[in-house]
Amino acid sequence: MDTDAFIAVHREDWDRLDALTRRRDLDADGIDELIALYQRVATQLSTVRSTNPDPTLTARLSMILNRARLRITGARVPMWAHLRRTLWDDVPAALYDARWAVALCAGLLLLSTLVSGLWFGLDADAREAVVPASQQRLLAQRDFVAYYFQGDASGFAAQVWTNNAWITVQAVVFGVTGFWPVLMLLQNGLNIGLSAGVMAAHGGLGTFFVFILPHGLLEMTCVCVGAGAGLRMFWSWVRPGDLPRAWALARSARALVTVAIGLVPVLLVAGLVEAFVTPSSLPAPVRLGIGIVLWAGFLAVALVRGRQVHRAGVSGDLSEDIVGDRVAVAA
Repeated sequence: MDTDAFIAVHREDWDRLDALTRRRDLDADGIDELIALYQRVATQLSTVRSTNPDPTLTARLSMILNRARLRITGARVPMWAHLRRTLWDDVPAALYDARWAVALCAGLLLLSTLVSGLWFGLDADAREAVVPASQQRLLAQRDFVAYYFQGDASGFAAQVWTNNAWITVQAVVFGVTGFWPVLMLLQNGLNIGLSAGVMAAHGGLGTFFVFILPHGLLEMTCVCVGAGAGLRMFWSWVRPGDLPRAWALARSARALVTVAIGLVPVLLVAGLVEAFVTPSSLPAPVRLGIGIVLWAGFLAVALVRGRQVHRAGVSGDLSEDIVGDRVAVAA
């Protein structure tokens, strides 16, 4: 089938159907025409799918038909239902689908943190080459803890949230390059390890963990999730599998957007913990317990709930009615 000729012949039907779905004052004749055009365009979409499944044309016709179906049936999904499905079904499914890439990123972050922490903690010359001895003492005795008490708590929370979101967005957006998430994880691991090494060398390792873990568990997990989702998009165009490269990349990008939406409220919680819990007067075990409970809750949503909805067929992607066929169909 000649796609250009097919479009030229049937374009008027598609434009007319699209125009009718946008009109609010359809009379009886307009409704009859809408239904007739809906049936006709549905048949044309079936022809496209079975003979020449062009992804752009399939997506366009699918979107027109989806709007027309909603207009004919009068079905409207409440906003709260969309929000619930996104946060309780789509986001966990997308997180679960990216679990191995996220685990790889978490391993890379932990390894770089451990290596740099041991190196700077045990080698005084390496430590002093990066941070002078006078600044090391200030960091261990005052500056590390003082960071969490700067300014108003609500303003600090907003600053932390914005900064963490920016770091995660970089991992997500530039993940398609393949090297940016890896570079970002190594840099974060080096910085955390350096702080841990300096604190340990001056007898402040316990203080380091008390002030870093309550928010850091959730915060660094979000960074690893963003990096993992970005790397999956990179891998989708390197190894697209059975799908055309553009289709595989588009599917990974849509799932990545779903992950990014889910990380927004989680990063907000991490920012609130860093501003209000980490520097609070609560006993250290309580502060650590709050951070561990929130972190475990996030893992439960990603792995337990994610596994449930993933087995039920939820992928975190848009519906086929909107994006068109995921796999080419031949007669």
